[in-house]
Amino acid sequence: MHLTVEHTTTYSFESPRARVVQSHRMTPAASLCQQVARWEVTCDGAHFGADFTDGAGDHITTMTLAGPVTQLAIHVSGAVRTTDTAGVLRGHKEVVAPDVYLRKTRTTAPGVGLAKLADRLAEQDPRTLEAAHEMTNLVADTVVYTPGATDAQITAAEVVDLGHGVCQDQTQVLIAIARMLGVPARYVTGYLFSDAQGNAHEASHAWAELYVPDLGWVGFDATNRCCPDERYIRLGSGMDALDAAPIRGISLGGGAEMLDISVNVAAQQ
Repeated sequence: MHLTVEHTTTYSFESPRARVVQSHRMTPAASLCQQVARWEVTCDGAHFGADFTDGAGDHITTMTLAGPVTQLAIHVSGAVRTTDTAGVLRGHKEVVAPDVYLRKTRTTAPGVGLAKLADRLAEQDPRTLEAAHEMTNLVADTVVYTPGATDAQITAAEVVDLGHGVCQDQTQVLIAIARMLGVPARYVTGYLFSDAQGNAHEASHAWAELYVPDLGWVGFDATNRCCPDERYIRLGSGMDALDAAPIRGISLGGGAEMLDISVNVAAQQ
């Protein structure tokens, strides 16, 4: 499938900022799942520094914008040819050992509700493909997809107690359960052309990757109860949503900050 992406992230500051410095994980890496035909990240007036590939195989670029800054817009425009590999991440170059992703973070730390879910899966070998699918469906049944139900700071344990959440929440719950069962798991950000019903997806998306022996990293999308296929573009990964965020950074100055995101993913013949 040939997918195109137009993605704009706009920051507006209540008071002018003296400087904005960001780290971007916004360029997809090539693999057997995806080949980048063209890709560009721009921001008027900004300086883009040296880029590099981190140990997880993700492209990282720094951006600096000198002040005074009252508003900035980061625009992504690209085209990617994708291939369905049944969710298996093939041909992605990285050097980080899978067991690194057994570490818990604040948002994926164990909790009572998470432990009860993990106990329901404890009688089988959790490192199998079948167990991973069962984990994914269990999360989808437990955390009902509900836009606007949570905020970015909520933990996986709190989401289970609430019973509602968005793709970020479902992904972090799946990661937390997998790690409790001894399965390396990580958070993945990217784009989705359509959901399971074929409806257009107008936002960035998130899913998990679990490490399955003999297969390697395999993606699992609890929101759509499937493995990533040709509708997905993979941007980057991390320990949790914060670690994998496409944009991270600081700005010098005080006052409120507002964020607006516009994403359009389309398919070309």
